Amino acid sequence: MTEAKPGILYGLGVGPGDPELITVKAFRVMKESAVIAYPKKRSGSKSYALEIVETYINPAEKHMLGLVFPMTKDQETLDRQWSKTVEQVWEQLREGHDVAFVTEGDPMLYSTFIHMMRLMKERHPEVEVRTVPGISSINGAASRLNLPLADGDEQIAIVPATDDAAAMRKALLEHDCVIFLKVSKVLNAMIELLGEMGLKEKAAVLSKVTSGEEMVWTRLDELVDADPGYLTLMIVRK
Repeated sequence: MTEAKPGILYGLGVGPGDPELITVKAFRVMKESAVIAYPKKRSGSKSYALEIVETYINPAEKHMLGLVFPMTKDQETLDRQWSKTVEQVWEQLREGHDVAFVTEGDPMLYSTFIHMMRLMKERHPEVEVRTVPGISSINGAASRLNLPLADGDEQIAIVPATDDAAAMRKALLEHDCVIFLKVSKVLNAMIELLGEMGLKEKAAVLSKVTSGEEMVWTRLDELVDADPGYLTLMIVRK
């Protein structure tokens, strides 16, 4: 007797926050998948992606698989938790259930799903993996500001914000537009750098863009010593 074919693992982009900003395909895959996997916060509060998903599905009609991803740099802890998480998903897949792993934004752009996909392919290569693209917070921010990110021969960069001032300066010097992701943790340093370069008036900061909790700042001095949260980005358009 042959084993049942494993289910399909979907990486499903559900957009930046506004529930209307999901694709028709993402909606269909959510409806058709037996299992919805989503990032779960230890605190018990709903994840950002789950809030979007619950607009379209009834959790009582699905197997809702909450997955904890530790916010730590300790490699041993990361390896242990990731191993557990991948096996939780595999348990559903080997039963023949399709699993839709939902993530805010796009699953192929700085997404938790990327690591999930890599580990699943390593440990269970028989699993078919498909991704459904989603609108990223970058696109959402540009739309919110009515700001063209690039036109003609202009160059654009997407850069995780860090405390490496030289690298941040280099990105700004070499590109017409730079999107700094996860900027909250180095916001004061970025504001200082933009001031030195005469670019503060060219920048905007957005948090949880397009969602009901969206915040937008175009005067950066209002953000000195502030913590607008993890899902915050900065756009600098020269």
